Amino acid sequence: MNNNFWLRQSIDTPLFPDIAWSKPQQSSKAGKLGIIGGNKLGFSSVAESYQTALTTGAGKVKILLPDALKKSIPSTITDAVFAASNQSGGLSSEAYEQLRSLGDWADGILLIGDAGRNSETAIVYEKFLEKYAGQLTITRDAFDLLKSNPIGLVERPETTLILSFAQLQKLFQTTYYPIVLTFSMQLSNLVDALHKFTITYPTTITVFHQDNILVAHDGTVVSMPWADPMSIWRGQVATKAATYWLWSPNKSLESISTSLIN
Repeated sequence: MNNNFWLRQSIDTPLFPDIAWSKPQQSSKAGKLGIIGGNKLGFSSVAESYQTALTTGAGKVKILLPDALKKSIPSTITDAVFAASNQSGGLSSEAYEQLRSLGDWADGILLIGDAGRNSETAIVYEKFLEKYAGQLTITRDAFDLLKSNPIGLVERPETTLILSFAQLQKLFQTTYYPIVLTFSMQLSNLVDALHKFTITYPTTITVFHQDNILVAHDGTVVSMPWADPMSIWRGQVATKAATYWLWSPNKSLESISTSLIN
């Protein structure tokens, strides 16, 4: 198989060192990240993402939460914005203006999850995506809320999906992509599938499989050994990816791959 599109990154040496070297030293130049997520039953991923983004080096971070969480947010989170919540404790349709305002302020938006499975929250997310044209990173159950229009999602430029393997399977199925993904498939076969999928669609995809994490965009796939899948499920990987992407907006593959090391 001709797989010159498959690049292998070691755990301590970035394939794209210029990305690491170009990390802004001044917060005023390090970009603004907006994080959206949480519901009345869970906000831990939002809180962890907020701290991770600041530690990684985002210039400014704001988080948007349903107002059902107002009394639960720790005082260490000083940049929280609250929007109207529905009876299930997720964001309601009335939250749209706050989402739009955050999108206008931010250089990139991260949908971090813990959003609940309420249909009204799904609708307000979809409405936001229809209007927001900037960098967008989607992970965890935020993807599940948006999978009703998978073609619109993968055809959207400036979009990064950080998924579980099961979510990637669902994405291929719901876009009727003619490749079947199985948990037992060889890594090389998944690399080939991601190569073809990201030639077809402009999205960037990150997924964990067989002790490797893979990043794919525009037909190129980077793989790296990965021993901490829980950092993906908790949202740390997505937060670092979204932060690094702020600094090199036209280089999602390179930025995300480099963020995996640092």
